[in-house]
Amino acid sequence: MSIHFDATDHAIVDLLRDNGRITNQQIAEALGLTAATVSTRIRRMEDANQLRVVAVSDFAAHGFDLLLRAMITVDGRPASEVAQDLAGLDEVFAVHLVSGGHDIDMLVALHDAGDLDTFLLDHVARIDGIHAIDTSIIVDIVKYQFGVVPIEPETGP
Repeated sequence: MSIHFDATDHAIVDLLRDNGRITNQQIAEALGLTAATVSTRIRRMEDANQLRVVAVSDFAAHGFDLLLRAMITVDGRPASEVAQDLAGLDEVFAVHLVSGGHDIDMLVALHDAGDLDTFLLDHVARIDGIHAIDTSIIVDIVKYQFGVVPIEPETGP
């Protein structure tokens, strides 16, 4: 279900992007609305699967000092099945089916370099269908932002 976003919806989303813990009452006061109106609009956007307010953890604050990108080539098994198996590993925080030279792109959070061999040899290498793994260590995060999807107003017929 797709809904039309008006200027008020955009303003609510902007406030939530700035502070996901802002209350409906605070949003209402900032926009000159009632808290009930804000609540109804947020619920409508959530019910349409066009808004989700989530918490984002800081990797380093939780002791994950090594971020790894792994590009995986699959053979003998559907890439989607291999991707599901990889997604089940605790260390993995993102798995993407991709086009190009690899079939799967995966992002992994590890505590340190000492966890690398255990993760790759004891967990990833045991998954059937993996033909090759090309890894890169992420040395710096330049941008880590979730609220980048533009919400465009619907255009009329």
